[in-house]
Amino acid sequence: MIGKEEKTFPVSWDRFHRDARALAWRLASIGGFSAIVAVTRGGLVPAGIVARELGIRVVETVCVASYHEENLRGQAQVLKPLSETILGRPSEEVLIIDDLVDTGATAKAVREMLPKAHFATVYAKPQGAPLVDTFITEVSQDTWIFFPWDTGLTFQAPIARDGK
Repeated sequence: MIGKEEKTFPVSWDRFHRDARALAWRLASIGGFSAIVAVTRGGLVPAGIVARELGIRVVETVCVASYHEENLRGQAQVLKPLSETILGRPSEEVLIIDDLVDTGATAKAVREMLPKAHFATVYAKPQGAPLVDTFITEVSQDTWIFFPWDTGLTFQAPIARDGK
């Protein structure tokens, strides 16, 4: 769970879809991409949206784990490297997509594999923002983002009932 000092930023499916389409709109003005690498798992959904919007059919994954047990940050660990499909093309044509750049541990690991690729995320925190080329929304470093695939709808007691 998140610490008391951290803020929360719940993101609905609708908002995430709008933000991912905004990312695609921004990337369309750059152009020149022939393939997408989705950083799994968080990059799968925005990569699908961006691929659709930009008409890119080659979508591959790189699997990097830097969070363990959903909320514990650790060392970035490459679980599945890049495919020959990606490594065989000019990296300038490759678009790397992730949901969020946080501390930058995952971004650093992927950047080492494709230093000339364009790295884009939907959300960015200050520590990781310098490692990506394009993002849509910056959130504070002490904010925990609740993505729609990580949450479910539950009853929320009224504030007055919580005694706050």
